[in-house]
Order: sequence, then structure tokens, then C-alpha cells
Amino acid sequence: MVGLQGRVTGTVGPGLVGEVIVHVRGGAEAFLAYPATTGERIEKGTVVVVVEHLPPRTVYVAPAYG
Repeated sequence: MVGLQGRVTGTVGPGLVGEVIVHVRGGAEAFLAYPATTGERIEKGTVVVVVEHLPPRTVYVAPAYG
């Protein structure tokens, strides 16, 4: 999971549990998402990279393109 890219489908940010869609295992799956950098807000539609994976369905993400 770490290093895979996805797209934010529900805003990720402080006080929010966001959602991202990641292409994995030949399909696309939704994961609960938190920002890898404390206090960062990542808007819907942003391409992100998975920085950390907490099984089964939680990821920490950062924007893929700065």
C-alpha cells in the first residue's frame, strides 16, 4: 500500500475522517484517510500518495504533486 497513488473522494483534514480511492489488487478500493502532515487539509479530487497503511482500511496520505 505504501507508495501507491489514489484520489481524494472526501476531504482529508484536521478533525475530519476523509476518504480516498486507491487502485490496488486489480481494482479500486475506498480507504478512510488522514493527512500525513498534522494540520494539512487535502481537498476532494487531489491526487495523493499513501505514506502509511493501518490495516484493514485506514491510510495516511500526502499530496502527490507539490
